[in-house]
Amino acid sequence: MQTTVETTDKHTVKLTIEVPVEEFDEDLERTYRAIGNSIKVPGFRKGKVPKQIIDTQVGEEVVLEEFVQLQVPTYFRKAVGEEDLAPITDPDVDVEQLERGKPFIFTATVEVRPRLALTAADYQGLKVERPSATVAESDIDEYIDRLRERFSELEPAERPIQDGDFATVDVKAEVGGEPLDEATRTDYLYFVGSGEFGEQLDKDLPGKKPGDIVTTSEPLPERFEDKAGKVVTFTVLVKDVKARKLPEADDGFAKTASEFDTLAQLRDDLRERLGELKEREATKIIRDRALEAMVDKVDEDIPESLVQDETNHRVTHAGERAGQMGISLEQMLEIQGWDMDRLREDSRDHAVRAIKADLALEGVARAAELEVTAEEIGAEINVLAQAYGRDPKEFAKQLDRSGQIVTLAGDIIRTKALDLLVEHADITDETEPAGSEEPESSKETE
Repeated sequence: MQTTVETTDKHTVKLTIEVPVEEFDEDLERTYRAIGNSIKVPGFRKGKVPKQIIDTQVGEEVVLEEFVQLQVPTYFRKAVGEEDLAPITDPDVDVEQLERGKPFIFTATVEVRPRLALTAADYQGLKVERPSATVAESDIDEYIDRLRERFSELEPAERPIQDGDFATVDVKAEVGGEPLDEATRTDYLYFVGSGEFGEQLDKDLPGKKPGDIVTTSEPLPERFEDKAGKVVTFTVLVKDVKARKLPEADDGFAKTASEFDTLAQLRDDLRERLGELKEREATKIIRDRALEAMVDKVDEDIPESLVQDETNHRVTHAGERAGQMGISLEQMLEIQGWDMDRLREDSRDHAVRAIKADLALEGVARAAELEVTAEEIGAEINVLAQAYGRDPKEFAKQLDRSGQIVTLAGDIIRTKALDLLVEHADITDETEPAGSEEPESSKETE
């Protein structure tokens, strides 16, 4: 099969595909057999109807039309594969020559995915700042404070409510004047700041004392599932106030809260574990920043059809997330203070950046001649199969049947390209903002 490619417009090409006579005759014969198996002709067994009879019964033009419908998609896929093109729309097909004994010739005009022609100079030496992975003593203090809160005790507080207190309350919830049992509570120990009944109640409770009544109205949060998003009026009676009494941060606390005998040992362990966590976070940020720096260099018009498809995909995904929360997309947007126009605008902006990121990584992969091996694909399939609790061989067959192997290979090659960006990036330590260093006194431990 011979293919010539002509650029007719930006991101649009015209393929002229010529199928040799031998291949054309063989595939046309296959079409006759398919039609012969689908019709009944007196005097002939099914599948044994001669071509001349088929031409008489259904018409040669119908046979040739059926041939075009069946075979052109196959020829087209083979041609774009050989020419390494990635169509993003359905092709506009015109048959140029369709005669027995002659090559079959047709043209296919199609919009294709852009390809960036990059060199090593385009992707090497990207300026990237490495965030600090240093563990400050304040980081350890904060972690220990959270541990102390977990082991805290409640004691009565003879004062108004403060953020972080617990209050015994009666909660009456109504929707349109009708009681909402799911959000109604009696003698309920409520943590002020939890957002359990929405944000407004947590803003209104501080400063209140036993006997005070607070009334708020706001949408129910996501945890109420099918009721989430409904505007509810809460009437809350404060009965008492309890404050948390935190244990002292000493050796005794370390023994209670951990496997260590001293607070110093606990702090050393936290310093090591938080350091490992910060290193992983820093590595991820470096990769994100390297990709952002590469995307900023992409000066390529993106086909509108590609942008629209990606934008629509993101809007659809937002609707699916809303459905999982038991609310409509419109309700979710209302809760966020957004509307559909803002969602589409935001989705479009992210779509353009995501497409440019993929194009950039694909360009890097081509420039560096990166490849994906069967072993790498197999290893990734094993990881995915384990995550989904599937047999790797069956999972691989399913991916192959659905065409997802190609997608998986693309993901692997883009990951390799991003690895290469980071490897060749000019990475410097992030500049600390002026005055951000901790005072020496705050660094003192025990």
